[in-house]
Amino acid sequence: QVQLVESGGGSVQAGGSLGLSCAASEYTYSRYLRGCMGWFRQAPGKEREGVASIYTRAGRTDYHDSVKGRFTISLDNAKNTLYLQMNSLQPEDTAMYYCAADALLCGSLRVNDYNSWGQGTQVTVSS
Repeated sequence: QVQLVESGGGSVQAGGSLGLSCAASEYTYSRYLRGCMGWFRQAPGKEREGVASIYTRAGRTDYHDSVKGRFTISLDNAKNTLYLQMNSLQPEDTAMYYCAADALLCGSLRVNDYNSWGQGTQVTVSS
């Protein structure tokens, strides 16, 4: 029922940039709360963690401390697409990145507050 598809991952050198996209169908975007989504990541041997969230109605974005000033989350409502622009990438950013929607609490960076997930896209940063 929920359709979220991430893209844009890849391999880059430290200091480089990548832009991730999360595309949703019109039905999915409107049904699972437009303007209330997030990005999460999971590195090998680690728990999934919140990276960034957006709650457009509240004019609110939130970021994990480790990515503040480097990552930017945004929504293009006309294209039903969520974005994550990642600059100044470091090896510790290496992980599978997931798009999340259908939040129990908009603006949350907690894994358990989201009900719907994309399949993930791999980001690898080498030193």
